Amino acid sequence: MKIHNAFRLGLFGGLGVLVAIVIGAGISSLTTILTYVGAALFLALGIDPAVSFLQRHGFPRPAAILTVLVVILGVFAGLVLAVIPVIIDQVNGLVKSVPDIVSSITNDNTIEKWWNSTFSFIPYATAITNVSDFFNKNLGTITGGVFSTVINIATGTFGVVIVLILTLYFVASLSSIKRGLYQLVPATKREKFIDIAEQISKSVGRYVLGQGALGLTNGILSFLFFSVLLLFGVNVKYYALLAFIAFLFSLVPLVGTITGSTIICLLVLLFNGWPTVIFPVVYYLLYMQVEAYVISPNIMNRAVKVPGVVVVIAALAGGTLLGVLGALVAIPVAASILLIIKQVVVPRQNEL
Repeated sequence: MKIHNAFRLGLFGGLGVLVAIVIGAGISSLTTILTYVGAALFLALGIDPAVSFLQRHGFPRPAAILTVLVVILGVFAGLVLAVIPVIIDQVNGLVKSVPDIVSSITNDNTIEKWWNSTFSFIPYATAITNVSDFFNKNLGTITGGVFSTVINIATGTFGVVIVLILTLYFVASLSSIKRGLYQLVPATKREKFIDIAEQISKSVGRYVLGQGALGLTNGILSFLFFSVLLLFGVNVKYYALLAFIAFLFSLVPLVGTITGSTIICLLVLLFNGWPTVIFPVVYYLLYMQVEAYVISPNIMNRAVKVPGVVVVIAALAGGTLLGVLGALVAIPVAASILLIIKQVVVPRQNEL
């Protein structure tokens, strides 16, 4: 349809811009929901190879799905059982020490004596007055920050529950979702589309399993390392929790292992002190070299065939856009794009 009137052209153009703004605003308001759906679909594609493996070995699909989900929930239950004793122990210690701290402050003026000996150039009364004035002036900001933190924690917990529920539905109905999607493609192009889509699906699944294998390797080796230290008389407190932290952070590509190792070494320094922390520092320095040059290439090259430089760029870009979730999803997305370029774009260019 040709529009000869300039006013009509401008009107239709303005309406198009307005519709685009409304659509953009709608998508922006649904960002959280879309993130939940994307995370659940990503996890479902990662779980599906394990479900298919059990199906090939005689499990009915509902039983296979239930078995895989029970194993996954058992891993998270292990985290809870590892964290709760630490929290209870620390809280009990804090509660028992409160009377002694209060008595020391009220009777012996311990803080004042320490302040006068350490910061003698600032009068103790002046410091107390300045701190009191700071809290009085910023009480609303501090309270709002605490409230916001509580809300964020509650929102994050709710999001995890929603993602788990969506993952369950996606895993149970993944085959029907794929069939419905394939029917939307024209019949002349459906076969090629199905072939590429199945390759992408398998690539994502292999990547999730590969990243999980990396995390499991780090967690098991960490647990064995701390167990060996225990046999030699070096008792690292809460080593089961530390091993689980190693497993959890290794699920994050690129920076996960080094971040988890740093946290573990700091916790060992906090719980056990200076001499003991030397052992995990040396171990994780050696382990990171072995993971970078031996374990990770052998596992990930079988999972997704993506050049190293593309992995780094994809993980950095995904982490910048969507945080940890973006870093996790970025590598299989990059593998999918490379697959499409190799099997669709390049053949078309060769035909020109």
